[in-house]
Amino acid sequence: MSRTNAEPVRVAVLAGGYGTRLAEQTDAMPKPMVQIGGRPILWHIMRLYGAAGFDDFVVACGYRGTMIKRYFLDYREETPDITVDLTAGTVTRLAGSACPMEPWRVTLLDTGLETATGGRVRRLREHLTDTFFLTYGDGLCDVDLGALLQFHQTHGRLATFTAVQRASPFGRPVLCGDRCIEFTEKPLDPNEWINGGFCVLDKRVIDRISGDEVSLEAEILPQLAREDQLRAFRHSGFWAPMDTLRDVRHLNDLWNSGRAPWRR
Repeated sequence: MSRTNAEPVRVAVLAGGYGTRLAEQTDAMPKPMVQIGGRPILWHIMRLYGAAGFDDFVVACGYRGTMIKRYFLDYREETPDITVDLTAGTVTRLAGSACPMEPWRVTLLDTGLETATGGRVRRLREHLTDTFFLTYGDGLCDVDLGALLQFHQTHGRLATFTAVQRASPFGRPVLCGDRCIEFTEKPLDPNEWINGGFCVLDKRVIDRISGDEVSLEAEILPQLAREDQLRAFRHSGFWAPMDTLRDVRHLNDLWNSGRAPWRR
């Protein structure tokens, strides 16, 4: 039996890691604050959910979390064009230049510097709904979030993750002896699916997380799979992580060219 939700489904975002694979950027800022098209990737992720009608967020902060909190504290003040009257001490936002306000409710919680992903979810417990979305603060996707939630509610298990295919960074040759008869650049392997985040979890999953050191990916999801409590929502559309400087450039190129599949 699937569980019904009397309250809107909240969205939890894991945004507390060090982001060591992107040290060029994350020495100075948390990874979710790395900018794509002039906005933090965290903003882009939240726009995906907001466009689907899910606008109540709980953000698990950690490394340089005060920067994420400051971003939202100052959000209303963001504007590209202003007039500053130094004599009067006033600041006027020019017409048409004010930052559009998103109808979001954002709860930002310090979940520790060294806390693992499962431990971060555990620390969010009192702020989560009985069923909640969970994703990482460093990946973008054009998955149908309404369909994902419906899929989760229909199968009645405790957890769902979005299964995606990632293009190989290497070209794939097809060889016949020493002759190359075909060469595919950055191919997708139709038989290889990975965890792309964009999960839906039943709050009872948190009962399995004993402390800060527990990894969601290495411990909790495998346990759920063994107990037939985990389902995969296959998404064959766009998905991209932001793990390297090359990824940052790729996502910026997509956004700046108007070709970003996640644009809402």
